Amino acid sequence: MDVEQLCRDSGAAAIFVARNLEDAENEVQRTGFDVAIIDLMLGGTSTVDFATRLHAGKIPFVFASGYSMSPDLVASFAGISLITKPYAGADLVEAVANAVRRNSLQATDDPIT
Repeated sequence: MDVEQLCRDSGAAAIFVARNLEDAENEVQRTGFDVAIIDLMLGGTSTVDFATRLHAGKIPFVFASGYSMSPDLVASFAGISLITKPYAGADLVEAVANAVRRNSLQATDDPIT
């Protein structure tokens, strides 16, 4: 499945496809993300630390992977969807929309300091 084209067809304006974790890290620092679709492994490297930083930065994301999440990961990323490969495009789009919606709801619940 061409995830980039699926995102464009679903209305995404700017899309960045990282082939490795270093590219993803650089793009976050350079421009940031509105939302991310993350494989659990990227270029042979675990993306768990990267996902943890996105989560801490309140950037919505979903995992889309052929790997399953361990119970520890499920606990660490409560509420974060895992769409397992092979997946239908509609399932991925729905998961991304839900992640953005959930993040927006959490932002309105945060107290203003």
